[in-house]
Amino acid sequence: MIGDRWSLLVIRDMMFGNRRHFGELLAGSQEGIASNILADRLRRLTEQGLVSRSPDPSHKQKVIYSLTEPAIELVPVIAQLGTWGRRHLPTTPELSIRAELLEEGGPELWEEFMVELREQHLGIPRPPGAGSVLDRLRAAYEAELAKVS
Repeated sequence: MIGDRWSLLVIRDMMFGNRRHFGELLAGSQEGIASNILADRLRRLTEQGLVSRSPDPSHKQKVIYSLTEPAIELVPVIAQLGTWGRRHLPTTPELSIRAELLEEGGPELWEEFMVELREQHLGIPRPPGAGSVLDRLRAAYEAELAKVS
């Protein structure tokens, strides 16, 4: 289901970049996915039940893509892949910081992140006062980018 070159990257961008529209996914792809490939992967992921699509109420011609529960449950897998990648592949601090934070946070942080994703993508409210894992990951990434600049 996610073994091809692009599917896991599309899920990653929806998960960590909160990209929900086709244009956002296309423009925000660090790997430069082609529009026909993106359209195909979104169709496949929808057929496989990892992504859902619904009309965008703010624009008649757009749809909003959302992660489904099975895709959200990939957070621990993605965290482990990030850990492995940091250990065995050349990387930069700005590209590895999120993986490092997910590794350090372990299953407790992964669960917090999944709860946040369920709110964003499935509309399931988080407990009051719950912090944003996505904001922490984004802030750490931006801080690393600032060091490079």
